[in-house]
Amino acid sequence: MTMLLERQPQLAQLDNLLAQAARGRGHVAALSGEAGAGKSTLVDAFVSGTGQEARIFRSVCEDLSIPDPLGPLYDLAREAQWAMPQAVDARQGQRLPLFSDALDVFEARTGATLLVIEDLHWADDATLDFVRFLGRRIANTHILLLVTARTDRSEGQVRVRRALGEIPAGSVARIDVPLLSEAAVLSLADAAGRDGDAIYRATAGNAFFVTELLSAENETALPASVRDAVLARAERLSAGARSMLDAVSVFPRRADAWALHGLCGVASAGQLAECVSNGLLDDLGDGYAFRHDIARRAIETMLTTSHRREFNQRALTAMLEKGDIATARLVHHAVEAHNLEAVRELAPVAAREASRIGAHRDAAGYYEVALRQADGLPMEERAGLYENYAFECHLIGRIAEAIEAQQQARVLQRALGNTLKEGDSLRCLSRFAYLMGDRQAADLFGAQAVALLETAPAGPELAMAYSNLSQLAMLAERLDETLSLGDKAIRLAEQAGRPDIVCHALNNVGAAEQWLDLPSARLHLARSLEIALEQNFQEHAARAFTNCACSEMNQLDYNQAQSFLDRGIDYCVENDLATWRDYMRGVRAQLLLRYGRWDEAAAEALEVVTNDHAAALVRYPSLVALAKLRLRRGDPSAEPLLAEMKRFLEKGAELQRLLPYAAVVAEQAWLGEAEQDEALGLIDLAESLSPKRAVFAELASWRRLLAPAIGPGDTSGMAAPYQMLLAGDWQGAADLWAAMGAPFERGLALVQGDQAAQRSALEIFENLGARPVAQHVRDLMRRNGVNHIARGPRRTTRANSAGLTLRQMEVLQLIERGFSNKRIADHLAISPKTVDHHVSAVLGKLDAISRGEATAAARDSGLI
Repeated sequence: MTMLLERQPQLAQLDNLLAQAARGRGHVAALSGEAGAGKSTLVDAFVSGTGQEARIFRSVCEDLSIPDPLGPLYDLAREAQWAMPQAVDARQGQRLPLFSDALDVFEARTGATLLVIEDLHWADDATLDFVRFLGRRIANTHILLLVTARTDRSEGQVRVRRALGEIPAGSVARIDVPLLSEAAVLSLADAAGRDGDAIYRATAGNAFFVTELLSAENETALPASVRDAVLARAERLSAGARSMLDAVSVFPRRADAWALHGLCGVASAGQLAECVSNGLLDDLGDGYAFRHDIARRAIETMLTTSHRREFNQRALTAMLEKGDIATARLVHHAVEAHNLEAVRELAPVAAREASRIGAHRDAAGYYEVALRQADGLPMEERAGLYENYAFECHLIGRIAEAIEAQQQARVLQRALGNTLKEGDSLRCLSRFAYLMGDRQAADLFGAQAVALLETAPAGPELAMAYSNLSQLAMLAERLDETLSLGDKAIRLAEQAGRPDIVCHALNNVGAAEQWLDLPSARLHLARSLEIALEQNFQEHAARAFTNCACSEMNQLDYNQAQSFLDRGIDYCVENDLATWRDYMRGVRAQLLLRYGRWDEAAAEALEVVTNDHAAALVRYPSLVALAKLRLRRGDPSAEPLLAEMKRFLEKGAELQRLLPYAAVVAEQAWLGEAEQDEALGLIDLAESLSPKRAVFAELASWRRLLAPAIGPGDTSGMAAPYQMLLAGDWQGAADLWAAMGAPFERGLALVQGDQAAQRSALEIFENLGARPVAQHVRDLMRRNGVNHIARGPRRTTRANSAGLTLRQMEVLQLIERGFSNKRIADHLAISPKTVDHHVSAVLGKLDAISRGEATAAARDSGLI
């Protein structure tokens, strides 16, 4: 109980959240703090204090080499006496129905249910998806989901942060578990008759370390780290007890009594009791565990390689003899024991189990482990492992690894003389190359796949290869080719009874038809989406949502586009389709840009652009939105985004990538920040590649701004505001843009009008914070002889337009002077935590991802 000092506010907040859950207002409570801060102790105290107020089910994520898919949910199910394995089989591995079943099981009819998942930073993808699923529905339940996670900068912590970020903010209560204050440590030390100052200097208030030092025998020479403190205590054990402690350390979570029996023979009760009495192990009744993973790791790292392998092999043998043990745990011990035969046998099984429930990151990890030991396997089996690994990698955005693995599979299939599988490998390589932004390689692989598969009897492989070429043609706006190949694919797929391929091909056809026959396009896209949702073709559904949204964006039907994007992104979040989710988030950022909601657009796009795992193609829509936004705001950080956009054109000038790049360069040229000849050259190239004039509409309007003497050309089929503008009806175009809620486009139309219209345009751009655009309009007005032009907002007004408070302005100025957060806190007489919040707000409002970028943007915009 001593470690509960300074934890009353957190306990009171948890008590309040549990009381709300009892009234039908559920929440996710996220306890976060550094390792050893006392998160588990706080959870224990909260659980023990709830009495009979709630049903309580607890689970813990394990530090396995690869996480156990849905391991915590299995734990919760056992405690709730829910036969989850049977439920998984009944739902055929589909997660949403399974998670819905879990929600029904855990929802209390009276009172509240407390679900605990500790150490979420070690969770698998499927468990994080369950947290997302429950969090998005928890508000109207009687459930309090309590999770704990570390605040380190590990990949696991980043994934936890993203998962919690996709839950409605009102449903998540974030609770910090801070280090103990100096006063608390002094109080504890005084009660134990120890030197509190020395202990605080050594521990900085880490609760677990404080406990270890308070239990240390030597007061004069304090251990320098938690590890040293644990080892010092372990050295006091007898030889037999120390050996027992070593054995327990190879179990990431807990060592069951039956496992210890298999590991060490008849376990000595006296040796285990000695470990417990020395505070190194907890007696759980049917097993034993270290009091904290820090302590377990300290002991495990001291094992010699031979001892670690020996203990893990004994653990594996005991688990295999018992049976009914999660395959993930078996693989962990097989890997640690360096038992290659067991790894070869178990890892593919674990991978299939993980993939079945959508834990694709973990499935890829298991296939990777299996492939390391695959040299002795038959060629056909190795090829299958490579194919499965490639597929899982592509689902989680690791496209380079997917290409490498698929190439290995192709070589093996060719050696085996398996034409169908080699052809399918080529088709996969075509898709992966496209995702990497290599259009030339995508076309080459796609053509090779069809050429090879046409030498074999026609079947689903050829149908999918035709559909892949149809997709590539659609993406290049080669409309007739799209329809012809799509029709071939559909006929073959229907003969083969493959609705998934029919769904894929209908998507291509519908996306191409938007420029030829809009009602037919909408019909085919809707049918593709319907099939995908009915048959649970998740990736096809995500692609259908995307193309439906993009089609409506092209038609300027922003309400329909937003509906498809919101539904599609929600669908991808629920089904862990990160690639398509991030692509659609970029499209939504472009839509928010059109609506003039620039801060929201920046936040949406930055989430994708700063994600190192996002493939090149996935980043593109966000690059477009962010590049336009930074150009219009005058931020210096637009150039790297433009450079990345330009790289797409180096491997094939695909029209749908060329169009937005040409539009951004045209806008740069209009502002005097790029060469006009370069911009007009890109526009001419896009015009030559456009199959229909409607595709060229936006660039035609930019060419009018850059070179009014050049005629508009044929405007038939273009959207109404572009037609009006090109016909000289700037007022009609401005009115239509206003009706659509697109202020920037309205301003561009008004710029081409009379003096009053230009003054209105200037006001629009100022309100949007488009400083360089507003300045350019002023210059145009001066050249046209307009007098008494507004100077633009004062510095304080510019600060307000960025949304900075006076305090945030003070913080920004100190950042620019190079002050650290601690120094800012001292200077302003506020807490470091408050400074952290202000710095985060400043970065967000200035659309910056670093302090340097924030100060550069602030200087450029005149804020400092």
